[in-house]
Amino acid sequence: MRSLSNYRQEWFSNIRGDLLSGIVVALALIPEAVGFSVIAGVDPKVGLFASVAIACVTAITGGRPAMVSAATASTAVLMGPLVRDHGLQYLFAATILMGLLQIVAGFLKLGRLMRFVSRSVMTGFVNSLAILIFIAQLPQLIHVPEVTYLLIAIALAVIYLFPYITKALPSPLVAIVVVTVIALGLGIQVKTVADLGEMPTALPPFVLPQIPWTWETLRIIFPYSIALAAVGLLESLLTAQIVDDLTDTPSNKSRECMGQGAGNIVSALFGGMGGCAMIGQSVINVTSGGRGRLSTFVAGAFLLVLLLVLDDILRIVPVAALVAVMIMVSIGTFSWKSIVDLKRHPGTSSIVMLATVATVLATQDLSKGVVVGVLLSGIFFASKVARLFTVTRSDDADSDTVTYRVEGQIFFASAESFIGAFDFSTAEKKIIIDVSQAHLWDITAVGALDKVVIKFRRAGVDIEVLGFNRASADMVDKFALHDKDERQAASASLH
Repeated sequence: MRSLSNYRQEWFSNIRGDLLSGIVVALALIPEAVGFSVIAGVDPKVGLFASVAIACVTAITGGRPAMVSAATASTAVLMGPLVRDHGLQYLFAATILMGLLQIVAGFLKLGRLMRFVSRSVMTGFVNSLAILIFIAQLPQLIHVPEVTYLLIAIALAVIYLFPYITKALPSPLVAIVVVTVIALGLGIQVKTVADLGEMPTALPPFVLPQIPWTWETLRIIFPYSIALAAVGLLESLLTAQIVDDLTDTPSNKSRECMGQGAGNIVSALFGGMGGCAMIGQSVINVTSGGRGRLSTFVAGAFLLVLLLVLDDILRIVPVAALVAVMIMVSIGTFSWKSIVDLKRHPGTSSIVMLATVATVLATQDLSKGVVVGVLLSGIFFASKVARLFTVTRSDDADSDTVTYRVEGQIFFASAESFIGAFDFSTAEKKIIIDVSQAHLWDITAVGALDKVVIKFRRAGVDIEVLGFNRASADMVDKFALHDKDERQAASASLH
């Protein structure tokens, strides 16, 4: 009952704010969906219907209220080669398989992997996305009538100044209305939504992809589906984390994986392309007052109404108004504090953030930037932890015994330094290695201990290792060879 109550609250606790913010997002989805369709090499209606289907379905099935999912650039860039080489129907099949893989990822709780994405990578992801959003507006700012810049300036002024008058209406929506009225009232000839591409005129039919259902087809689409599923989930989970921070509320990442999968399957069955969460539109939604699932559902549903019922009104909206909204999003998305933090934060954190941004801008692929950032974070972390151990030697002349006290973490990155901390030329009769303040994490650490013990034994020294904690003792019992028979120990010393 509590779960059902929470779900109802996610839908109906902010009806007015969700309705208004959803309308703003619906308008902001149009130029993006059309542009991403071009990137994927398909008709604009494929991206538009995808945005409708994915937004509505993820609103119901997803794990992050107020997050907007639709057709996106990160997935569109992966679709172009498949559409070019095999056609649109294969794209629909690949999208269905993409959705199935994402649902499986949800059941396997792969969303938990987000804990390995550091704050520096998140900041780099947000900054690079803000830059990409702004760059995507440049075609609408180059070789256009000068009056276009005036309309954009007016829209931005309304967006930033209207909240000082009242916050009852989302300022981006007001800006779109004001600029449209000005353009119509003064007869200004500027690019409108109608110029972006042919808009759909009817609902898409429910059809299965018209392809041969063979192993050869699976061989063709599977690599694309894996890539699409991975990129889609990566961007969706990162966006969910950002919306978590913006709203100071948690979300179910595993459920989000399944919700994204369901949205993509429905999209493909109704003639749409695959997609994922959109940070730009999600930020618009949250900053416009959206907090619940209703806002995302309204965004998809109102987009459909715009396309099929209010298309005459939609066609006259100046693109300049939508560009202004996206510029506002890029400014609001960028973490300006991160520029100041470059001097204040550790150098490794700044390097990770800058590498993430640089990779995304160089490849135009958010997923590659995140992968580079995560890898660098892992390398820096391993390097840091590898130094967090000490080996202290104490000599007892009376008993001719040397004790090595090991403190810290022994694993693959610190194993070599661990071995180098011992003096194997010693002439003492007995060596004691005290690991009561240490932890052996992996088989590389156990192997390093094997080498130390066996080298001392080969030098004729009596050696004893004591003080294992329970986890380290289990590792040694399972994988160590120095405490096994001599043949196995000898083998260990050679590796």
